[in-house]
Amino acid sequence: MDRENSKIFSKTEKLKMLYEAKAEDVEFSAAEADHDDIEAMDRSREADKRQLEEILKKE
Repeated sequence: MDRENSKIFSKTEKLKMLYEAKAEDVEFSAAEADHDDIEAMDRSREADKRQLEEILKKE
């Protein structure tokens, strides 16, 4: 086992890792969102859930 994977991360550390990985700097206007924008947001949310589950598995 290598050192990188041997550390046990707290929930806060895991969430911080997820938010840092996301790193968005795009402005979004809900009033101007179309169907494709809403679908993209939903896919993004699902991807975030999968990524968080992966982070949680590593502990």
